[in-house]
Amino acid sequence: MSDPRKNRVSRWYFGGMASAGAACVTHPLDLLKVTLQTQQEGKISIVRLTGKVIREQGVLALYNGISASLLRQMTYSTTRFGIYEVGKQSIGQDSGFLAKITLAGSAGAAGGLVGTPADMVNVRMQNDVKLPPESRRNYKNAIDGLFRVYREEGFRRLFSGATTATMRGFMMTIGQIAFYDQVKSALLSTEHFEDNPKTHFVASLAAGAIATTLTQPLDVLKTRSMNAKPGEFKGLWDLFLYTAKLGPLGFFKGYIPAFVRLGPHTILTFLLLEQLRLNFGIDKQKSA
Repeated sequence: MSDPRKNRVSRWYFGGMASAGAACVTHPLDLLKVTLQTQQEGKISIVRLTGKVIREQGVLALYNGISASLLRQMTYSTTRFGIYEVGKQSIGQDSGFLAKITLAGSAGAAGGLVGTPADMVNVRMQNDVKLPPESRRNYKNAIDGLFRVYREEGFRRLFSGATTATMRGFMMTIGQIAFYDQVKSALLSTEHFEDNPKTHFVASLAAGAIATTLTQPLDVLKTRSMNAKPGEFKGLWDLFLYTAKLGPLGFFKGYIPAFVRLGPHTILTFLLLEQLRLNFGIDKQKSA
């Protein structure tokens, strides 16, 4: 007898909840990724960097900026998952891949814009661990960071990096959500997979790899833009040229820790999302 729960669809806010839960586990990897990306010169492995942070700042330093990370997920991810889920239910669960890509891209762009202020504070709080004590911003939490940026640098500074964040959100949501749906559908069309955690794991792992490859150049530019001092770069093109000095691989700096972070984060997000859907979702007929 088939499980009637498998006919359920997600509520619009489940994606934000699942992403926030995943962020609690993967935040240290995100912090290390940001630290690697903001280095212009010199090379240090992720293992050595982890040891350096723990020796100098303590284990809890790996969770610097966790409040901003959670705020980012509750703005950025809630927006993009919410728009995608509501849109998908409107156009039909079995809509074509092109429709899913278009919907996911639009949802991601909106999420990237909405989540920019929290994302900028998140980058700054994470990057504080590698700065000398006298140069640190020392935001108490995400809300304190938002108010201090507003008071000290102005409202427009809250949306520093919004262009790259929007572009990244566009690509990330296509790679992560649209491809997850597509891979999951392809797996379920075979006789070897069912709507269970094994299928969710395989589909989310593939989506994480695709999303990392699509977004890494934009992620590097976004991180540098948000962490830059006011007036350091004239615009996106100036930032592009600055990063290009490192060669083509400069745009993929931190790729391994980015995948190591995004892979588990994507897997945990979709595993949590699917459990929320199965246990607390809306029946398809009621949704229709």
